[in-house]
Amino acid sequence: MKTPMSSNTKLTKNEECESVDSTKYRGMIGSLLYLTASRPGIMFNVCFCARFQKDPKTFHLEVVKRIFRYIKGTTHLGLWYPKGTDIETVVYADSDNAGDYVDPKSTSDICTFMECCLTSWFSKKQTALAISTTKSEYVSARKACQQALWMKQALIDYDVRLDDVPIMCDNKGAIDLSKNPVQHSQTKNIEIRHHFLRDNVQKGHISIEKVPSVDNIVDILTKPLKRESFNYLRLGLGMMEHIP
Repeated sequence: MKTPMSSNTKLTKNEECESVDSTKYRGMIGSLLYLTASRPGIMFNVCFCARFQKDPKTFHLEVVKRIFRYIKGTTHLGLWYPKGTDIETVVYADSDNAGDYVDPKSTSDICTFMECCLTSWFSKKQTALAISTTKSEYVSARKACQQALWMKQALIDYDVRLDDVPIMCDNKGAIDLSKNPVQHSQTKNIEIRHHFLRDNVQKGHISIEKVPSVDNIVDILTKPLKRESFNYLRLGLGMMEHIP
């Protein structure tokens, strides 16, 4: 398989399908979750399938088997970490607004790079229901801000001090919210803790910048993609063919 999941796949509980052995299904998911530590391209797909471990159906098992077939065909790929990489850090943030068809909550996705090297990544469903794309993107940017500040603090131990860590976001509304200190109707439904992002933008600890959606690398962690888009963003993650 050229991609771990078809772009048309919509995972639901699918009550009409026959149930499968949940122990076997959980074992497969556990193996795949272990692989996400070195194969970020499958992070979204594995985490999405993991949400159906309680009562997996034949349809869910078929999707998981496709991920294994994709891995079998791409064993020659791996993350590339070149020698002498610069320490300039950038964080990409994105979200899939109401992408879960069972529980209509958004998924926050973060990728952290030091120059061209991917250093950390995660995909996690948000705890609260966001009523707009802007709000879900704003929450993801806040999580990216936490990651950026953690990276800045960690690098201090190596006598490296970063003045500013840019956060790349493809949603103009979320960027505007992060730079606007005024409370208004667009922010009244956002929990106070998420305005941690706005405070750090104002203090100059981080900056938030616009990136085109097609170039937002973390988009690969938000939803199933078509082959061309998937390959382009996978390359952006630093997944390349091993050179003997």
